[in-house]
Amino acid sequence: MKIQPYFLLLILPIFAFTNNYLYSQDIKQSEAQLVGQCEGCEAVFEYGNRTLTPEDTLPEFENHTPQIKITGTIYESNGKTPAEDVILYIYHTNKEGVYPKTGNEKGWAKRHGYIRGWVKTGADGRYTFYTFKPGSYSSNPAHIHPIILEPNGRYYWLGSYFFEDDPLLKGKQRNQKSPRGGHSGVLTLTKMNGLWVGKRDIILGKNIPGYE
Repeated sequence: MKIQPYFLLLILPIFAFTNNYLYSQDIKQSEAQLVGQCEGCEAVFEYGNRTLTPEDTLPEFENHTPQIKITGTIYESNGKTPAEDVILYIYHTNKEGVYPKTGNEKGWAKRHGYIRGWVKTGADGRYTFYTFKPGSYSSNPAHIHPIILEPNGRYYWLGSYFFEDDPLLKGKQRNQKSPRGGHSGVLTLTKMNGLWVGKRDIILGKNIPGYE
């Protein structure tokens, strides 16, 4: 069957949308550089066509307690200059310690579940995301996974966000000698306006093996 040219004009945008649905084209994954080893770090590219801002609210935030706000500043490698256009991807379990799925997940959402989000820093380097305190599983303390994507295309994982009052938190997690990104990730939450607020600053490349 001969395909008419006007039919191709109709279907080509559909293929283009499908291609962009899973991976953003702001920084092409094929041109990015993974620093070190990381299973699943490619998920940082999976925000599709959404416009990222310095603030995001993760799914199920309104349905669970305690509700938390995590904020901080991402700095350039000198530890002083705010880093602009850095993408931070975060994901975590539900209250039962499960990475929940809806059944139609694509890419790394098949592993990470749907409780995930992305923020992108502005000129002041700040980021904020709202979520709820996740559950633990096995003997692991409750945690939130973060992955960094720099505007130059370098991407890598950071140590998890933990919670200082978690009885499952181990000494090696509390007292890290060289924490990735310059912060152990252990948060002390303070109640403010009905939310539990924690702060974590990040230094790009700090204590990341293979980072240059």
